[in-house]
Amino acid sequence: MKKIILSAIMLMGLAFTAQAQDISKNALGLRFGDSGGFGAELSYQRGLSANNRLELDLGWRNRSNFNNNDYDDSAIKLTGLYQWVWNIDGGFNWYAGVGGGVGNYSYDNNNTSYNDTFAFAAGDIGIEYNFDFPLLVSLDFRPEFGGSGYYKNNYGSDVALALKYQF
Repeated sequence: MKKIILSAIMLMGLAFTAQAQDISKNALGLRFGDSGGFGAELSYQRGLSANNRLELDLGWRNRSNFNNNDYDDSAIKLTGLYQWVWNIDGGFNWYAGVGGGVGNYSYDNNNTSYNDTFAFAAGDIGIEYNFDFPLLVSLDFRPEFGGSGYYKNNYGSDVALALKYQF
């Protein structure tokens, strides 16, 4: 029985390591998302190993409907994520990550303006396609917690499409 369990563990370990694929050392591009309003981020990925990387995003968000329809707000955010990448097949990878960030937001309500800084924790899960030429296209979901009033009930999330040049 011990041999069967040991063999099963070794086979599972082999399966996970066999799916590892080298990821690009660097990738730079744009991430277009939605968090209650359209925004764009300048996105940089740095490969740390064969299946781990660091992603840094500097973005701008613009939303209406901040706590009610009378508010318009905008934010600048810097996000850092540590990601694990797994190969699916034929150029497709999926990835998951954790991290956080800081930002600054402002909103206007008729004659009142408000400006504040916030910090947040973030997660990330997505799928990407690595073309034969140096283009990486990804679609991901990013929940964010915290935000000190920037997010309603201290939770925000977005779904984004990213296009990155790999080098």
